[in-house]
Amino acid sequence: MEEINLKELYSYFKSKILWIVIIIVTTLIVGNVYTILKRVPMYQSNTTIVLVGESKDGYNQSDSQLNQNLIGTYSEIIKSRKVLSQVIKNLDLKMNVAELSKNIVTTSVEDTEIIKITVSNEKAKIAKKITDEIADVFSKEIQEIYNLENVAIIDKAEVAKEPYNVNYVKDNIIYLLAGIVLSFGTIFIIYYFDTSIKSSEIIENKLGLTVIGVVPKEDKE
Repeated sequence: MEEINLKELYSYFKSKILWIVIIIVTTLIVGNVYTILKRVPMYQSNTTIVLVGESKDGYNQSDSQLNQNLIGTYSEIIKSRKVLSQVIKNLDLKMNVAELSKNIVTTSVEDTEIIKITVSNEKAKIAKKITDEIADVFSKEIQEIYNLENVAIIDKAEVAKEPYNVNYVKDNIIYLLAGIVLSFGTIFIIYYFDTSIKSSEIIENKLGLTVIGVVPKEDKE
């Protein structure tokens, strides 16, 4: 492997500073065009439901144990065809169950009996409506399936103000870093495979010849 002269490499990079800037700026422009034209802004809304007790004597240990066992099952029922098809029908949504299901995430809050339902959609208001409707339909379905009334809605969904998948500051930092890496990598590769004589030191080091004089290059006016 050819030995690299760091001082010479630094000087080479300085001479190509304009190209480095052009590559970085181009990367930023292309990245932002992609973000604006190709990335679809998605909005999220969420609601939380809690499993409560049915005992007339108040919430007890048996209710808690039952609810803990049902959390996983309830999370799956929320995304079931029976629930989602009813949601689609009620809201007259132009999508099928599979399309709706992939935009729904259910999570259980650790060490609690709370289930969080999160819905993503291209329209913030639609995301909110779907989230609330899922919670309502699910509560009714549980009564029919298990003959239980142990589901209560804690927080209704709210309309998201900003898309969750678009962060221009973060994106531009990524594009900037990508541009720096790309520009430095490109210039380094050009330098490494450039076999032209860049300085008199190269002749002396590689050929063992003494340079008597150097003819400077002059720009033509």
